[in-house]
Amino acid sequence: MSSLIDFTLDRKSGTATYAQLVQQVERALRLGRLMPGDQLPTARQVVGRLSINPNTVLRAYRELEARGLVEAMPGLGTFVRRSLVAPEDPELTAALGAWVAAARAAGLGDDDMRSLLESALSAP
Repeated sequence: MSSLIDFTLDRKSGTATYAQLVQQVERALRLGRLMPGDQLPTARQVVGRLSINPNTVLRAYRELEARGLVEAMPGLGTFVRRSLVAPEDPELTAALGAWVAAARAAGLGDDDMRSLLESALSAP
């Protein structure tokens, strides 16, 4: 699939497949990898690459459309409507990079770091 986004699945994550697709598009929008006007892969392309039900892809795209992030254009495809890129903050980016390096040096893996980050995000 020669697209701006190559979907992947973590079948062990416990997260619904359509939700994983939505999360990946949102992440790409936040990181500036997808911008308004960019086209998402067709359902057929995603189904062929991931071996999933076409309705799963369509559900993810409908969810993204309901959030106002993409727009389906019949016969043409699904296109990004708006960006989620946050303003760059070099100090935060550097601090996060240092935290990841320290966590890796302490022997933490990606899942460990995600758990810590999710815990911090959900703290009051």
